[in-house]
Amino acid sequence: MVEPAQLGNFFLLFFSAASVILLGAVYAFMFALARMRNLPRLMPFAYAAYAGLLVSALALAYAANLYSEGLWMALVAVMLIGYFLAPHAAFRLCRATH
Repeated sequence: MVEPAQLGNFFLLFFSAASVILLGAVYAFMFALARMRNLPRLMPFAYAAYAGLLVSALALAYAANLYSEGLWMALVAVMLIGYFLAPHAAFRLCRATH
């Protein structure tokens, strides 16, 4: 069973969770803007936002004591793969249907 997060990790939990949300939105926005406006120079910024998202998700897993359970780390890995692939799939779907 996963142990509850320590009170000393509260700020790390709060800021890493907020960073996951914000950097996920920045990644999706930059990716969509780069693909819709045909601006490939924005793609490095999108991937930089994803790198920040990756670091934030790992910090969140550390602060929430999720490293001790393999199932939770698998869930974090699936979430990160989904965050990476979802904008690609959404763009392809929109391009194919419109």
